[in-house]
Amino acid sequence: MVGWTNLHPSLMNLMLIMFHAIVPSTTILLVMSFTCTLPLNLTSLPFLQEIDLTLNYLNGTIPPGWGSSTRLIKISLLGNRLTGSIPEELANLRNLTSLVLKNNDLSGTLPVALRDLPKIERLHLSSNNFTGEIPPSFVRLTSLKEFEISDNNFTGQIPDFIFRNWTNLEKIYMEGSGLSGPIPSINATLLNLTYIIISDLNGAETNFTQPLIDASLPKLKRLDLSFNRLTGEIPNQLSDFDFDNMFLNGNNFTGSVPSWILETNNKMDLSYNNFNNTGGSSCQIRNTVNLFASIAKVNNSGIAPCLRSQIKCTGEPLHFVRINCGGGEITVNGSTYEADNDQAGPSTFYQSTNWAFSSTGIFLDDSNSDDKYFLDNGQVSFNGSDEQLYKNARLAPSSLTYYAFCLANATYTVNLHFAEIQFTNDQNYSSLGRRIFDVYIQGKRVLKDFNIKEKTGMAGIPTVEPFNATVSDSTLEIRFQWAGKGTTSIPEKGIYGPLISAISIFDPKYKPGSGISAAIVVGIVAGVVFAALLILGILWWNGCLRRKSTLEQDLKGIELQTTSFTLRQIKAATNDFHASNKIGEGGFGPVYKGTLAEGTMVAVKQLSARSKKGNGNQLMLIYEYLENNSLARALFGPQESQSILDWPTRKKICIGIARGLAYLHEESRLKIVHRDIKASNVLLDKNLNPKISDFGLAKLDEEDNTHISTRIAGTYGYMAPEYALHGHLTEKADVYSFGIVALEIVSGRCNTRIRPKQEPFILLEWAHVLKENGNLLELVDTRIGSDCDKNEVMTMINVALLCTNPTASARPPMSSVVSIPEGKAEVQEYCTDSMSSSSRQKNVETMKKLYRKLEDDDDADISQTKSMLGDAPWTTSSTSAADLYPVSLTSGYWQNRDSTN
Repeated sequence: MVGWTNLHPSLMNLMLIMFHAIVPSTTILLVMSFTCTLPLNLTSLPFLQEIDLTLNYLNGTIPPGWGSSTRLIKISLLGNRLTGSIPEELANLRNLTSLVLKNNDLSGTLPVALRDLPKIERLHLSSNNFTGEIPPSFVRLTSLKEFEISDNNFTGQIPDFIFRNWTNLEKIYMEGSGLSGPIPSINATLLNLTYIIISDLNGAETNFTQPLIDASLPKLKRLDLSFNRLTGEIPNQLSDFDFDNMFLNGNNFTGSVPSWILETNNKMDLSYNNFNNTGGSSCQIRNTVNLFASIAKVNNSGIAPCLRSQIKCTGEPLHFVRINCGGGEITVNGSTYEADNDQAGPSTFYQSTNWAFSSTGIFLDDSNSDDKYFLDNGQVSFNGSDEQLYKNARLAPSSLTYYAFCLANATYTVNLHFAEIQFTNDQNYSSLGRRIFDVYIQGKRVLKDFNIKEKTGMAGIPTVEPFNATVSDSTLEIRFQWAGKGTTSIPEKGIYGPLISAISIFDPKYKPGSGISAAIVVGIVAGVVFAALLILGILWWNGCLRRKSTLEQDLKGIELQTTSFTLRQIKAATNDFHASNKIGEGGFGPVYKGTLAEGTMVAVKQLSARSKKGNGNQLMLIYEYLENNSLARALFGPQESQSILDWPTRKKICIGIARGLAYLHEESRLKIVHRDIKASNVLLDKNLNPKISDFGLAKLDEEDNTHISTRIAGTYGYMAPEYALHGHLTEKADVYSFGIVALEIVSGRCNTRIRPKQEPFILLEWAHVLKENGNLLELVDTRIGSDCDKNEVMTMINVALLCTNPTASARPPMSSVVSIPEGKAEVQEYCTDSMSSSSRQKNVETMKKLYRKLEDDDDADISQTKSMLGDAPWTTSSTSAADLYPVSLTSGYWQNRDSTN
């Protein structure tokens, strides 16, 4: 085995390096040890012409030193975990003809210096996180033949020079690139142009005029301008092309559908447009032209006209429809799911008895195989009686719409069953695939950028996403749309697009087989309502309906261990709110300690009227009184108030917090994102067991099952980067916060300390520096003692670093976090290069700017509470557990702590 850092002199004349997951027999191969990062010293090979590290599991950044290998002709890093930006030094590779960087996690703007690559023919940048505009100086890249920038976050309009100056262009892929319209005119000088794929342009709800496409482009075979809100009529000059595929679906085209399209035998998709007529009533012609929903809807009817003409509803309306997408008929828990195993190919409409689907687009794998459009993975095993639902799935390259019709008008529960069965959980390239799509029900988007694997934490795990939908015209529409995001070539080309395992639609109020006529039902309902009103009136007149009983019912309804108290009980417990029982003052009022008649200790928060919280005129919250205050006080409080926390206790606290979050995220009936996990919101009982508190900022995950775009509220220093900077909230934000708290528990230091006119101290940054220097144990609080289990401590630190990965999808779910310190799973060796030094520094600097802004601006767009006073670390948060258990620290305390740690 030859490692990266130990190249033998006999390899100095090696002309080709290729390292594939599967080694082709015809390649010259350099056998090497697997490593986390890309090797810098490949530049020691003076005759090196090609670097191909396609489909591996490499991370780190692209070494700028590669720019000195001036003989390089090709670089391919497709399908890895690379981060950071493209080094400007690559512009020194004047012989470079191919730069393939797609399907990674690269970011930043495109270096202007790349304009100096005179021979570049292939520039593949899709499925990364690039931002900014396409540099105008790229007009000089006239040798380009293939340009791929799909699935990025670019800004600005599509540059005119692409279709004017790049006269050698053959293929262009611009799906979900972030660029906005309009699409520039495409002139006749692009004689080699074969593929034009531009979809899902940005631009709010703007309608764009269609591009002028010169009729004398002899090689144009595929035209995909779907979902761009293009207007006008389809130009007649398009009939001069010999298209294999033309996709104009998801636009606002008007007029009549040209006859040459209706007569073609090639794949055409005109679905989801506003044509006046299509020359017939069919949703599809000869299995080649998809016309589903292509005619402007009459009176804003929700159902496609071509489908309406074909629906034959007889007998009683339906109250449920269940579909086993991509599989045969099966019965699960007494419910029968209809078969959906038609081998529908690209741009297809299929109709069953009570439902139909429309599939748009064609997979980008240069293959017309119909088996790409459904999955049958019988080798995947699932637990549970419904496992058969998840062994099959239907896919679509662009959009997949299901219609259920002949339904009774009612409010339905719609359960969407998902399981990612194309990607793996192995620590190799096949686990790096990202499937991202949107979900619409009755035209309303209910899931944005949904990622099945990110939702479940790993591949092969089922999830059911429930929704409510109202049916008023006997038809229900469910649409899954790709929108150009996610990888397209992992584990092989053409793996992407929406995937659905099963659909269950049912009326939860429907009772089958009642046999009671409508008149009798009306009479019964009227009688019951009258009797109920009469009883309620009598009870109200006699004073039996009190606010307390209503409150108790509400509390019982949410299945919590809660109760209510009379004002007399609370006054007796607190000695009429005597000053001697006052234990703190929070943002919404004072807090008192009290003892109930049976001896139970409670903490009573007496809410002020301005808080607008509480019930009626008595604004109070009753908490369990926890003898050991908060974790923040135990770790950072005054010397006399600190608890003795040895390592076993700290480990127990870490595991307890992790278990609590795992319950909120994965086990609770209501999936909850806490949003403000921090040391002051973890309370400790008399046995130092942790209790997660302060759900004032919590969000129910059902509000948006993939993420919540929300006004930022929380505590800086604990907030995940994607949430603090962009308001993108998922349960992985809590995972990040847990990682910060775990570092605090191990180190005994607060994560962030801000002092006027001084550089903020950031614990996570310090941990990374110690890791790079090989001194991680210096992070450990000296108060723990030297006899602690260092392996357990290192495991906890590595767990914390994994949880604070800047990429949300790379953080483990909390159930996995629990299993690692419990010894049920091994923690993967943390690789510092998974976040490059430059990327980490950029992230840290951004957070520091936020802290400085908060220091100078007391009116930041977050409700502010200084939960730690004096020279202590202060936070920007809603009211927190510090209101119940305040922490007050002096500057001398921190000076003493700094001198001893």
